[in-house]
Amino acid sequence: MTDDAKTILKHYLQTAREALLWKLDGLGEYDLRRPLTPTGTNLLGLVKHCASTDVEYLGLCFGRPFPDPPAWFALIETVPNIEMWAAPEETTESITGLYRRVWDHANATIDALDLDATGTVPWWPEERRTVTLHQILVHMIAETNRHAGHADIVRETIDGAAGLRPGNTNLPGDDIDWPAYRDQVEQAARQAAAR
Repeated sequence: MTDDAKTILKHYLQTAREALLWKLDGLGEYDLRRPLTPTGTNLLGLVKHCASTDVEYLGLCFGRPFPDPPAWFALIETVPNIEMWAAPEETTESITGLYRRVWDHANATIDALDLDATGTVPWWPEERRTVTLHQILVHMIAETNRHAGHADIVRETIDGAAGLRPGNTNLPGDDIDWPAYRDQVEQAARQAAAR
């Protein structure tokens, strides 16, 4: 692997991080926090969770602990899903600010290490615990994009906003009649179910 490969991987990770944060733009506190799936998925919780995964995978696993973790970091192992929602006293700014500080810390790890540098993921099965930075970067790109996709669907549920990032929604055509399209998809589903 070359430095170019590391630059490309870092770019894709950062693009996913920014897409996730963009999903919060313009919403009030209730919409940022309210659970919109049966398992409680919410926008601010997705950001909080991704902050914790960056700290773990691109910090702890490579012997580079995050220097100023919030108190809830210490409770992740004992309080189920503490990183998946925001307590009333946690401000949006504190969580998004934390995520940005975590990016800086994680990016410093990426910059400091070669792609073949090894680390340990203690919560993975023993036979897979030893990892390379390359492997973890791929894992984190997949993880962050997965949650950015969740955020895209949650945001669309709130107010219809969808897309990849400002200036590039990555949706086909601006002239699509989305309600008519949705009805077409619904009719196809009903027809298939009726067979």
